[in-house]
Amino acid sequence: MSTAVSPLAPKKYPKMPAIEGVRIATAEAGIKYKNRTDLLAMVFDKGTEVAGVFTKSKCPSAPVDFCRQNLPDGSARILVVNSGNANAFTGKKGRETTSMTGEAASKAAGCKASEVFLASTGVIGEPLEAKKFSHLLADLVKDGKADRWADAARAIMTTDTYPKFVTATTQIDGVEVTLNGIAKGAGMIAPDMATMLSFVATDAPIAAPVLQELLSKGVGGTFNAVTVDSDTSTSDTLLLFATGAAAKRGVARITDAADPRLMTFKRALNKLLKTLALQVVRDGEGARKQIEVTVTGAKSARSAKRIALSIANSPLVKTAVAGEDANWGRVVMAVGKSGEPADRDRLSIWFGDNRLAHEGERDSAYSEERTSAYMKRDEITIRADLGIGRGKATVWTCDLTKEYVAINGDYRS
Repeated sequence: MSTAVSPLAPKKYPKMPAIEGVRIATAEAGIKYKNRTDLLAMVFDKGTEVAGVFTKSKCPSAPVDFCRQNLPDGSARILVVNSGNANAFTGKKGRETTSMTGEAASKAAGCKASEVFLASTGVIGEPLEAKKFSHLLADLVKDGKADRWADAARAIMTTDTYPKFVTATTQIDGVEVTLNGIAKGAGMIAPDMATMLSFVATDAPIAAPVLQELLSKGVGGTFNAVTVDSDTSTSDTLLLFATGAAAKRGVARITDAADPRLMTFKRALNKLLKTLALQVVRDGEGARKQIEVTVTGAKSARSAKRIALSIANSPLVKTAVAGEDANWGRVVMAVGKSGEPADRDRLSIWFGDNRLAHEGERDSAYSEERTSAYMKRDEITIRADLGIGRGKATVWTCDLTKEYVAINGDYRS
């Protein structure tokens, strides 16, 4: 398994401010990994509201089922996350583990069982024993600190080569509010809602139904627009917590998704979600290049997105980028196999600013030398214009290298 940090990792990390009403602690439970943290507890003040989106896999993990059960109440007091074991496809034992963990967490936080949220990531099919870590929760709740966001991001890593965290500020009613987010994910990334795991918190006073609408819409062009390997995880979980602490500074609670005061918050949230999603892509297992795929001129936006994902998920396209080969014929292939409306004789393709194909054939001004030089960049843009409509969409992925095979051929070792 790779220990080298991705060359696409951030050159610098933000200083994460405290979010009033959130306390964080981590521990080494030894679930799979040695000499590193693998357990996270995030504790919230009373009154914290929550929204979430989850995997659409037909084989969801036990923690996903647990969260779905608790989400309708819209209230959260503690989040417990472990790495190294996904507690997925573990049957009755898996449900017993979430039940025991939930009981231990609610006791430690002094809250109702419905205010507990759980997430797990790691190997699928291996039983997870709650006794390995449930006894640690009381101390984690007691020892929680407001400034440990970077530690939280590290504790949930599996094959990630760097921690993923970001912060943003905006204003509501002229008062500054803060959003902090963390994520993990490097492989098994083709989310149908979010990514492997991501958690966002804010001090803005926003009602749970409004949070849910913001989050459900926000993932469309962010987490639902990234792919590493076309494989949707059993554990995908994205949770958004709002402590409401900014109400003490004069922000009136927002209960209507149409409230115009939400506009700047919505923009800040969507930007934060996109940053986290791109950090996942840039840490794709074995990745050396980020790829942005834009499809224009499609019959509809939905059709454009399906074609863009067909291109982004193509092993042939991804390996060509890894080899710095401008093999635009593979983009033609991916468009054609997508099952979406397309007209061969109207199709045009660009790599960066280089138009390689136009109206169904190689562009007369095509330059192999110029395009090959472009392919040496760390960030590659591919655009396909179908010329049959006004639908457009953009998705992001990474290249496919030998290192991806090495990592996933040795994942359980």
